[in-house]
Amino acid sequence: MPRAGLTTDRVVAAAAELADEGGFEKVTVSALARRFGVKDASLYTHVRGLADLRVRLALRASGEQIEEIAEAVAGRAGREALAAFAGAYRSYALRHPGRYAATQIRIDPALAADSPAMRRTAEITYGMLRAYDLSEPDLTDAVRLLRSTFHGYCALEASGVFAAPREVRASWDKAVEALHLALTHWPRETASETVTMPVD
Repeated sequence: MPRAGLTTDRVVAAAAELADEGGFEKVTVSALARRFGVKDASLYTHVRGLADLRVRLALRASGEQIEEIAEAVAGRAGREALAAFAGAYRSYALRHPGRYAATQIRIDPALAADSPAMRRTAEITYGMLRAYDLSEPDLTDAVRLLRSTFHGYCALEASGVFAAPREVRASWDKAVEALHLALTHWPRETASETVTMPVD
């Protein structure tokens, strides 16, 4: 029988706290069981195992982050929306390092397609990029550029490797401005440049 007071939501919320306290890699079923003062088996009513727990944590964190981003970009467009999006992304990553690390794991595409958090992320991200008048495959390329830039910068900043005297926030703002210029002057791909793979 499920232990009184334990729910899937409570278990995943505790996993989120544990991730921020000790790092995403410290999130295990055993660690959570100790946190609740129960045996590991008591948690398997609520999660199917470590992989399931970590995916649930990733989806929860993704939902939290995108809602902060959505609030930041509301009513903004173009450069202002990009800066607000970037700022909220960075803020969440630095405030919640363990949860943020969870958002970087690979999630099964079918599960991602079923997730309100993932759909919301796509909606807000592509909505923010609408001002730049991009279409596929340029949209996908632009999303990849933004994600890799934001993630790389946040990961390096969190690890403390930026040693130059230049203030880190100033470099971040300059990077966002550079992204705005890149999106504004995007090297658009024409139909003749698109490579079509042969169908077997």
